[in-house]
Amino acid sequence: MTGELVILLLLIVTAVAFDFTNGFHDTGNAMATSIATGALKPKVAVGLSAILNLIGGFLSVEVAITVTTSVLKIQDTDTGALLAGLDSQTALFIIFAGLVGGILWNLATWLFGLPSSSSHALFGGLLGSGLAALGTSGINWDGLTVKVIIPALLAPFIAGGIAAAGSWLVFRITRNVREQRREQGFRAGQIATASLVSLAHGTGDAQKTMGVIALGLIAHGTLSDQEIIEHGLPVWIIVLCAGAIALGTYMGGWRIIRTLGKGLVELDSPQGMAAEASSAAIILTSSHLGMALSTTHVATGSIVGSGVGRPGAQVRWGVFGRMVVGWFMTLPAAALVGAVTFFLGNLIGGIGGAVLIFGILVGTTAYIMHRSRRQKIDADNVNDEWESAQTPDLAVAADDAAPQLATAGKDA
Repeated sequence: MTGELVILLLLIVTAVAFDFTNGFHDTGNAMATSIATGALKPKVAVGLSAILNLIGGFLSVEVAITVTTSVLKIQDTDTGALLAGLDSQTALFIIFAGLVGGILWNLATWLFGLPSSSSHALFGGLLGSGLAALGTSGINWDGLTVKVIIPALLAPFIAGGIAAAGSWLVFRITRNVREQRREQGFRAGQIATASLVSLAHGTGDAQKTMGVIALGLIAHGTLSDQEIIEHGLPVWIIVLCAGAIALGTYMGGWRIIRTLGKGLVELDSPQGMAAEASSAAIILTSSHLGMALSTTHVATGSIVGSGVGRPGAQVRWGVFGRMVVGWFMTLPAAALVGAVTFFLGNLIGGIGGAVLIFGILVGTTAYIMHRSRRQKIDADNVNDEWESAQTPDLAVAADDAAPQLATAGKDA
C-alpha cells in the first residue's frame, strides 16, 4: 500500500469524523426551538432530525461541487491534473490538515456551547493548510468570497429580518386567539418547519464533507472536477457522509441546543415556527445555488429575529454578542489550527506525518470529551431554566484565571 493511499484512507476516516461532529454540532439549528417550546420531546426531535438529514444528503450535489472548486486551487481546470509543482502526497496533506483544523474548532466550540459554524470551521481549516503549503496562490479567492464570505455576512441579517417580520405578522393575526389554543396550533406547525430545516441541513452540510472526500480523490488522481460535474459524486461517498451526519445528529449536541433554545430568547411556538420557516427557506435556496452557507448563522439570526419581531420579548444581546465574536473567530482560528497541523505533519512527511496528525486529532478529541463530562448537558436538563443552570465551559479548571469564561452562558 503506497503512502498516498494510506493518507487518503486516513483523510476519508477523518472526513467522516468531521461529518459526525457536524451532525451533533448543528442539531440545534433545526430542533432547538421545537425542543424549547415543547413541540417535540428532546429525543424524538433528534431522532426525527437524524432521519431527515440522512434523506437530505441524497438530494443535491451543488454544495459539494462548490467545496471541490471554490476554496483550494490544487487542480488545473483545463487538464484535470494537479497544479505544476504540487505532488499528490502534499495535496492530500493539505486537505487532511484542514479537516483536523475544522474538527478541533468544532469540538472546542461545542464544549463552550457556542453555536459557531461547522462550515466555516471546515473552510478555515482548508484555508490555513492551503496557505501554509502553497501560499496565496493556492486559494481560490474569488470562489471563497462569492460562495462563502459574502453569504456568511448577509445570511444572519436576511434570516433575522424574515423571522422578525414573520413573528410580528403571526402575533398580529392571532392577537384575538387564546394563548393556550395558539400555542397548541403552532406547536403542530413547528414539527413541520423543524423537519424542513433538518432536511435542508442535510442538503447543505452533508454535501460539504462529500466535497472534501471528492477533493481528496482529486488529489489522489482517481477523480476529477469534470467527472463530478458530469456524473455526480460516487454513490459510496453520498451514503457514507449522509449516514455519518445522521448519526451525529442523533447524538444530540445538547449543549448547543440549550444555548440556541434557551439562551437567546424565551421562545413560544409562534416565534419558533417563524424562525424555523425562515431558516428552511434560506438554507434550501442557498443549497440550490451551491452556496456553502452556515446553517448556524441562519438559525441564530432567525431566532434573534423572532425575538425582535415579538413585542415585549427579551433578547439576550450579551449571549448573541458572544456568538458573533465566535463567528468572526471561526475562520481564522480554524485556519491557524489547519496551518499548524500541516507544518507538524510536513516536518515528518509521508505516512509518519499523517499518523502524527491523526494522533493529534484523537488525543485532543479524547481530552475535550473528558472535560465535557464535568458539566453534563443531555436530554434531561436541556430545557432547564437558563439563569439557574450551569454553563458548559472549556476552562472549568481555570475558573479563577478566567472568570468571564465561567459565566459564558449567563446574560451579560
